[in-house]
Amino acid sequence: MYHNIAEVPEGINVYRSLYVSPGAFARQMVLLRMLGYRGVSMSDAMPYLQGGKEGKIVVITLDDGYVDNLEWAMATLRRYGFTATCYAVSGYLGQYNAWDDEKVGVRKPLMSAEELRAWHAGGMEVGAHSRTHVRLSQCSDQQQREEIHGCKAELEDRLGLGITQFCYPYGDYDERAVHATREAGYVAATTTDRGRATGGVSTDLWRLPRIQVARHHLLPQVAAKVLTRYEDKRT
Repeated sequence: MYHNIAEVPEGINVYRSLYVSPGAFARQMVLLRMLGYRGVSMSDAMPYLQGGKEGKIVVITLDDGYVDNLEWAMATLRRYGFTATCYAVSGYLGQYNAWDDEKVGVRKPLMSAEELRAWHAGGMEVGAHSRTHVRLSQCSDQQQREEIHGCKAELEDRLGLGITQFCYPYGDYDERAVHATREAGYVAATTTDRGRATGGVSTDLWRLPRIQVARHHLLPQVAAKVLTRYEDKRT
């Protein structure tokens, strides 16, 4: 789980961990390659998660749809033959992180519809991250439907792509949100619950855990997160 692939802007004192520098990101992708892993998008990972295929894969996800993902992450991913899923907030395409810009102290540019199409044209996947980046457990049933179903409809309409993957904003979800996600036609959804997803019939595809990679994580830590039960013990 990544967010920004960029240097930390001056003046940011909170959420600095959400930034991973382009150099660090590139070294992490090299590490995965050296360890024998292939980085894949959520859709590319589905045969493995559903238990029909085996192999050494790491699913690479980026939340919110920042422009820096296109500017810095995509070239590195393509260099190593990797794919990734970027979860976009449909109500803010081409705008900025209106849900937390005041708290963070900076307006971070979000990809426009044209830029998301360029991301997809580069071999990457666009997923859904709600319409306005809300805490779904705090929404009414109707609001949840608008955020979850509406995001899929808006992205598909504006991008001309099928959207099959969802990510709960803030990792916040309840049973109603899970039901709405399945009802909307998404085939899987990711959380911020810590852990490594395992494939097979027992896998809950709408509550998939993830491993956060933050600014302060060194390569040995990233390796430990991928190779060992370091993250699994924290679920």
